[in-house]
Amino acid sequence: MAHSFGSQIRERRKERGYTLRQLAPLLGINFAYLSKLENDRADHPPSEELIRQIAKTLELDQDKLIYLAGRITQSDAKMIEDLVKNNPEEACILFRKMKENPNFANSFIRKIGKSNSID
Repeated sequence: MAHSFGSQIRERRKERGYTLRQLAPLLGINFAYLSKLENDRADHPPSEELIRQIAKTLELDQDKLIYLAGRITQSDAKMIEDLVKNNPEEACILFRKMKENPNFANSFIRKIGKSNSID
């Protein structure tokens, strides 16, 4: 299983039998830009809309691809905003703990990952 945004796209593109020059027009982008995305060398992550189009075209999980690109979905951003508004003290504690100890979030994610698989 590919671990980066770019390698995920490249692997699936090849599985589906597309060349860069064949896939890029289907996505409405230049093949050189697609190459940069596949090599994780783009200056910034693509838009959520483009990521969703890539995922749809290559039959990949859209949300997972968005996260691999280093973005967050609009619906998740709204959910986080609501969580903070409704639980400001707890959110403050949570985010402070995450800032102070970057491993806190990773250990929590690993812990819940053992009981819930996202695939």
